[in-house]
Amino acid sequence: MCGIVGVVGREAAAPRIFEALKRLEYRGYDSAGIATLVEGRIERRRAEGKLDRLAAVLAAEPLPGTLGIGHTRWATHGAPTTRNAHPHGTARVVVVHNGIIENHAELRAELEAKGQVFETETDTETFARLVDQHLLEGMGAEEAAAAALKRVHGAFALAMIFAGREGLLICARQGAPLAVGFGEGEMYVGSDALALAPLTRRIAYLEEGDHAILDHGTVRFFDAEGRPVQRAVRETSVSGAPTGKGNYRHFMEKELHEHPVVLGDTLAQYLEPAQRRVVLPALPFDARAIPRLTITACGSAFLAGLVGRYWIEQLARIPVDADVASELRYRDPPLPEGGAALLVSQSGETADTLAAMKLLRARGQSCLAIVNVAESSMAREADAALLTVAGPEIGVASTKAFTAQLAVLAGLAIGMGRARGTVSEAEEARLTAELLEVPAHAAEVLERDAEIRAMAAQVAKARDVLFLGRGNLYPIALEGALKLKEISYIHAEGYAAGEMKHGPIALIDDQVPVISLCPSGPLFEKTASNLQEAAARGGRIMAFTDAEGAPALSRFAERVVVLPHAGAFAAPILHAIPVQLLAYHVAVLKGTDVDQPRNLAKSVTVE
Repeated sequence: MCGIVGVVGREAAAPRIFEALKRLEYRGYDSAGIATLVEGRIERRRAEGKLDRLAAVLAAEPLPGTLGIGHTRWATHGAPTTRNAHPHGTARVVVVHNGIIENHAELRAELEAKGQVFETETDTETFARLVDQHLLEGMGAEEAAAAALKRVHGAFALAMIFAGREGLLICARQGAPLAVGFGEGEMYVGSDALALAPLTRRIAYLEEGDHAILDHGTVRFFDAEGRPVQRAVRETSVSGAPTGKGNYRHFMEKELHEHPVVLGDTLAQYLEPAQRRVVLPALPFDARAIPRLTITACGSAFLAGLVGRYWIEQLARIPVDADVASELRYRDPPLPEGGAALLVSQSGETADTLAAMKLLRARGQSCLAIVNVAESSMAREADAALLTVAGPEIGVASTKAFTAQLAVLAGLAIGMGRARGTVSEAEEARLTAELLEVPAHAAEVLERDAEIRAMAAQVAKARDVLFLGRGNLYPIALEGALKLKEISYIHAEGYAAGEMKHGPIALIDDQVPVISLCPSGPLFEKTASNLQEAAARGGRIMAFTDAEGAPALSRFAERVVVLPHAGAFAAPILHAIPVQLLAYHVAVLKGTDVDQPRNLAKSVTVE
């Protein structure tokens, strides 16, 4: 979500903060701002909308100073206006903030009673004015910040600078990620390693409840109790090179075309091609002994987890529960002694998933994370992590990260099955061979781009769209509907094909495209029968299938796109690509902001 950058430097801070904020655009935002210290006084520049508007403000009114903080805001409290854009503060202190301060209303009333006059609707200003009140009452900057941090509740990352305190930057985290970067006589703070990568490769992560005091070339860390602590400094593997679109129109288009390479690189970590077997690192649980596995995630990562549930139950014969993390947190499910949990996240910073992991660990579950960012909070806090090799994913709608998650889950399911003796050596070899063919098949799917674009021209005219799938393709139907909603703003729903007669068929008429994932195999005839029922009621059937399934579907389907035959096990990975590509082309035709769709953020770091 919101992005934070801070610089305690020796050169002009604003240009470097601005470039770092550009690297955080992928998180999603609707306003931006920078504040620096200029001859001891705080100066701010803010703008509603994209960073090019802030660039215009800075060009008209340059912002000098070597100490500064910047922010890209995704609105929570208060509309996305210049007035509500960060940084917020007073003549004495200015703050940038990611997250939500839950007790802001109570604190605001208290501060207004003491004479503080608020200028915005944001919860962030409440924290700034709380610090300001402590300063007015005679506290020093460090003391005022520490006292204010003890008063606020919620999930947040904060950075602040003070008038008259050249070289001082204080930052803190509670439930939202924050990293400190080390330079030559300089210090930096950022929401993630990607923002800091052009400035430094040496970073330390604040742990839960920490705050840090930065000066030129030095940092002091304090834990939640205010005690001085040490935090490990590590070399980040995140590249500082600019992330560009190449010859593609959008990051999403570029990332869609990276599917074959990403799948190949990810599978190479877990498959031994010569021996046709799965090689997993040490897991935090004994697959032979766990009584139940809980899978939890949010958004597309949760849908990947649903496919994983099918695979793990079928191959490893382990009972699996799957819950969206925001529900698991509050459903309070009974968890078995010796149970395990699998958490899936691209960023590794998803607030609800991190909170669910905290709950699961407190209940004695061993936690394994599947993440794309090795330095993320989830990777560090889980008992073990399996990494996807998707590289930075800039488009808000997950594409290559989703299929990479599926690739890891497929390998994990086979490996757990082998450990439990429910998958034979011969079956392991067959399934591994199926997976090894997926990158080449993915490249073939991308060659169907013109056919999918033609399908998109029809879908773009619709108001409502249904996606249907059976078995392990049902979650891919959900993924297709989610992608279409996210970036084209067309209402879409994914259903298990057998559920059509239990309600959704009432929606069918000649204005509703019904998009089916229907490869040949044991479920083909039942799914084809469901589609014929929809066609008989005027539904416009569009299908993704293979060469064997195409003749039967072509008798009643308006459009049929023939995909390579991947086998029933690997089919979900392959079928995810065309539904994502379809959503992309529909969004382009409708003229929406494909990479940064309205109201969405890449990394959801607040509830």
